[in-house]
Amino acid sequence: MTVKIDTSYEYALAMDKKDALATFREEFHLPSKSIYLDGNSLGLMSKRAEQSLFQLINSWKHLQIDGWTQGESPWFFLSEHLGDLMAPIVGANSDEVVVTGSTTVNIHQLISSFYKPHGNKTKIIATELDFPTDIYVLQSQLQLHGYNPDEHLVRIKADSQGLINEEDIISAMHDDIALIFLPTVLYRSGQLLDIERLTQEAHKRDIIIGFDACHSAGVIPHAFSKWGIDFALWCNYKYLNGGPGAVASLYVNRRHFGKVPGLTGWYSSTKEKQFDMEHTLTIEQTSRAYQLGTPHIFSLATLIGSLELFREATMEEVYKKSRNLTRYMMDLIQHELHDMGFSIHNPDDDARRGGHVSLKHAEAVRITKALKDHQITPDFRAPDIIRLAPVAFYTSFAEVWKTVQTLKSIMQNKSYEKYNSNRNVVA
Repeated sequence: MTVKIDTSYEYALAMDKKDALATFREEFHLPSKSIYLDGNSLGLMSKRAEQSLFQLINSWKHLQIDGWTQGESPWFFLSEHLGDLMAPIVGANSDEVVVTGSTTVNIHQLISSFYKPHGNKTKIIATELDFPTDIYVLQSQLQLHGYNPDEHLVRIKADSQGLINEEDIISAMHDDIALIFLPTVLYRSGQLLDIERLTQEAHKRDIIIGFDACHSAGVIPHAFSKWGIDFALWCNYKYLNGGPGAVASLYVNRRHFGKVPGLTGWYSSTKEKQFDMEHTLTIEQTSRAYQLGTPHIFSLATLIGSLELFREATMEEVYKKSRNLTRYMMDLIQHELHDMGFSIHNPDDDARRGGHVSLKHAEAVRITKALKDHQITPDFRAPDIIRLAPVAFYTSFAEVWKTVQTLKSIMQNKSYEKYNSNRNVVA
């Protein structure tokens, strides 16, 4: 199906002139003579993130061990401070968020804390489209409780369009469900689930529900506290631009404060008691209790600068531009590539889409390689998905236009045929 839009380059340039976030491009180290559309896997380095990293390197250099409690950003309190800055991005109270751990570690922490099987309530709901690490953790946690994952992990199947239907999730909320763990946005298709509705339906049935927000944090505004979700976690190296290996984040609703986490370490302690070196843990009474060990200071440092940008731009403006960019890209694809074997794999509804466009094509591997050689960085997901993420902070409408025109040229000239179909180790 074709759509009627202005496909001219001049229109793209006009959109860039009206862009309220255009000046933020200057805040990033942009690749020269190339277009970067892989911010849903690894965001670009901002100049402020670079500066805040050097700031903490200098604090180590000049303050030595006193850097834990002195300087502009004392290390001992850094995870909590960043939690305060992160909270507005996901719509949370500041004491409900802490920047700690990695995605997988945080999933283990939160599932071990909230999965409390009893009686016939022993099963966990996930989906068959979840990112693998989520499923591995759930399987591991079930096995630790002595349950067979094949029987106790309920995976909601995708519909004929490759999407997850919320009605199917709700229909699976039986009396034997102890916990639900879902992605906010599915990593392949970019489908945004109705977080508020699913939370309400779970709580009606006395079921704990948590979310993996790796593909929505920093691109879609959330209201975790208002919606009342029980817990969530997300990485900070995608849309939040914290850099490779950036420390992740977790959220715990205030009604769960005071409970002892499933996993504890000395950073689960109240700050006042942490260095008393007692063998009796005095548990922190906020989300900060879910920390384990000493924070990775230099992997936290970049977020100081990165989160400044979000405070200035606001999540509302970031989301507005992201939605406009993906809408524009989808319309161009439908108009320019409609007879070239592509299908758009993410929801068409702007309100149900995350921050990337998911293109399906039988030759996805080879087309991805051709794009790379044309100085465009996309992302491939097996077996046949090309993900294109125009990021609000640093992608222009002109770059979206150029990307679609490059795809059109690659397909018309069949230049992708010179590449093999073996994907790289890191796709």
